[in-house]
Amino acid sequence: MISLQLASSDEWVQTVLSDFDAFLLDHAANERKASSMAMTFVLRYPDRDAILEPMIQLAREELAHFHRVFKLMQQRGLRFTRDEKDPYMKQMLGRVRHGRDEEFLDRLVLASVVEARGCERFNTLASALTEPDLKAFYSEIAHSESRHHTLFVDLAGAYFGEHEIRDRVAFFVESDAEILATLPVRSALH
Repeated sequence: MISLQLASSDEWVQTVLSDFDAFLLDHAANERKASSMAMTFVLRYPDRDAILEPMIQLAREELAHFHRVFKLMQQRGLRFTRDEKDPYMKQMLGRVRHGRDEEFLDRLVLASVVEARGCERFNTLASALTEPDLKAFYSEIAHSESRHHTLFVDLAGAYFGEHEIRDRVAFFVESDAEILATLPVRSALH
């Protein structure tokens, strides 16, 4: 289980609640990107047998989440907008090391920390929502994110030692806190 250093602020919650439509658009984009990221692992590392089936299953689950967010968007009369680069993800990805094994480990750990952040944010949001259907949906999504973040660390354990994984988790947890502390608060997941 990953422990994050920085909790989401009340300001973040209020920003999301005040422009929930923008948050839904961003959430949809993040679910689509998460599905794509899982398939990228399959294509980039086809020789890492332990990750293939779990990543394909994860891609399917993230795509199902995307579809559910799409349905919420339809109910609210929202249309997709062009994807914007996520400043949080851009900075986190900029901290991934080079070299096949180093990059592989860092991408697994990075995905784990990002999923842990998603779990924390969705739980925080679910607690603040008053509409029962949305509250239930975001509680369910938070539970999924919780499973996902442990999945990536478990998969790393098939290829790397516990000490090395722990060091990289600490690095990316610290990076998560540093980056979020410097970014402007917006109605977005990150």
